[in-house]
Amino acid sequence: MPNTNTSGKLCLSCQKPIRGRADKKFCDDFCRNQHNNSMKSGPEKLIRNINAILRKNRKILQEQLKQTEKTIAIHRDKLRMAGFQFKYMTNQYQTQKGHTYFFCYDYGYLLLENDWLLVVRKK
Repeated sequence: MPNTNTSGKLCLSCQKPIRGRADKKFCDDFCRNQHNNSMKSGPEKLIRNINAILRKNRKILQEQLKQTEKTIAIHRDKLRMAGFQFKYMTNQYQTQKGHTYFFCYDYGYLLLENDWLLVVRKK
């Protein structure tokens, strides 16, 4: 049976006394949600948004390259129309011949002529 006495602890959100379990941090769900949402704002929100863009870019590249294919040539506009954002990537790889591949995690692309791209998957 839960302890309904005031434990001397205060709600992390509204600073009211907490009643209930000894390990309780918030007085109710509203305060818990408000506190957690405030913790996710600011710099954390920026990071979360960038990670969402990177995951979306990866998914778009993955959808273009079937499991049986090693590479595929695709026009830049097709990726852009799917929502791909070219300024976001996780890393770059430069070959000995001087070609630069741009990666979103394990999927990437090489810029070709006339706005064509070569989509690849890391081995």
